[in-house]
Amino acid sequence: MTITNRTVQSETTPGRAGVRGVLGAYLSLTKPRVIEQLLVTTIPAMFLAERGIPSLWLVLVTLIGGTMAAGSANALNCVVDSDIDAVMDRTKSRPLVSYRISRGHALVFSIALSVLSFAVLWAGANVLAAALALSATLFYVFVYTLLLKRRTAQNIVWGGAAGCMPVLVGWAAVANTVEWPALVMFAVVFLWTPPHFWSLAMKYREDYERAAVPMLPVVATPRQVSVRILAYSWATVASTLLLIPVTSWIYVAWAVIVGVTFLVMAHRLHSGISRGHEVNPMKLFHLSNSYLTGLFLAIAVDAAVGLPVLA
Repeated sequence: MTITNRTVQSETTPGRAGVRGVLGAYLSLTKPRVIEQLLVTTIPAMFLAERGIPSLWLVLVTLIGGTMAAGSANALNCVVDSDIDAVMDRTKSRPLVSYRISRGHALVFSIALSVLSFAVLWAGANVLAAALALSATLFYVFVYTLLLKRRTAQNIVWGGAAGCMPVLVGWAAVANTVEWPALVMFAVVFLWTPPHFWSLAMKYREDYERAAVPMLPVVATPRQVSVRILAYSWATVASTLLLIPVTSWIYVAWAVIVGVTFLVMAHRLHSGISRGHEVNPMKLFHLSNSYLTGLFLAIAVDAAVGLPVLA
């Protein structure tokens, strides 16, 4: 009888493992690794806007609000793209595909996150930061996911603008306005996104082809893709130098060092493809993550140290 009662209890009452599984599924829906990359650009933007170390409370509020905004956008993306995720090896374990979360629950969860994000940023920072975060969510869902992703090979070029918004949110949280250095950082992330994402798409080309998503590596030859990756990589590194008037030698030296490293890897990818060699585009993908992180860390350190700017 005791065994029967325990069996019934285990079938009707969620255990700790069950609760953790549900919470983990909702967390997975927000794509935490993507959020990490977005937040990497938010804090340095706040340091540069402050020209020093901003209020730790303001940083915390902005990170919480920004995390919820990005999580909301990612969850909505999962709702819209669940049919695509189901046929791609890279995404077929996502919660909506594996039926760990229903589409309806995911939709309510993502909308709630967006509302909370707006409230937190408005109350803790200002309405401009809140509005910019909300606009990023709306752009990512309606422009990139619904309009561009399934229709054009330029989807990630223009759709990637949503991933550039955290720098504007961070700057606005401190300054309650958006000034030209914030727009330069926006441009850096904007130009960085295509080589970063196309190198990943080269690796998972068959996945995107199976899902009928016209990512550039699906509709263009590897050499055509590598040429564009190279062009955007050069444009990215060049754009980082536009911050020279508001930074010191610390940032400039580091921007040149990591920029050269990034360009060398992009050239190696292009050279290998042009010569017909077998290449691993994921090397550039992983390096691009380190590049952006290192570059924006240099912005934060430079602003925190407070040396005279070069201009």
